[in-house]
Amino acid sequence: MLRVGNLQRSIDFYTNVLGMKLLRTSENPEYKYSLAFLGFESNPAQAEIELTYNWGVEQYEMGTAYGHIALGVPDAYAACEKIKAAGGQVTREAGPVKGGTTVIAFVTDPDGYKIELIQRADDHAAGQGLR
Repeated sequence: MLRVGNLQRSIDFYTNVLGMKLLRTSENPEYKYSLAFLGFESNPAQAEIELTYNWGVEQYEMGTAYGHIALGVPDAYAACEKIKAAGGQVTREAGPVKGGTTVIAFVTDPDGYKIELIQRADDHAAGQGLR
C-alpha cells in the first residue's frame, strides 16, 4: 500500500505511464479515505498495488524504511522510452546493475515512490503493460 497525495494523478501514472489496469476502487466517507487497486492482472495471478488517499493530505514524507517496488519487464530500455514518451520520469536509465549483468532502470511516481524495472526477457508474465 502506498499513501498518495492525489489519487487521480497516481491512477493516471500507474495506468497511462506504467500500463497497469485500474482493478477496483472504494470510498470510505466515514473515515475519510479512498482506495484504488491497480495491477497488470488481478490477484492472485499477479500482485496488486493499493493506493490510499487520506482526504485532505496532499503530501507524505518517504521515511527511511521504504526502498522501492520492483517490476519485471521484457526490455528495460524499451520500457524507459515508453515511460518517457508517456510523461513519466526515468531517474536511472536502463543498464547493467553495478557489479552484475542484470539490466535495471528506475522511475519515480508522482508522489516520489521509486519503481525499479528489472529486465526479464524470458519471463512471459513480466511487465504486461510495459512491452
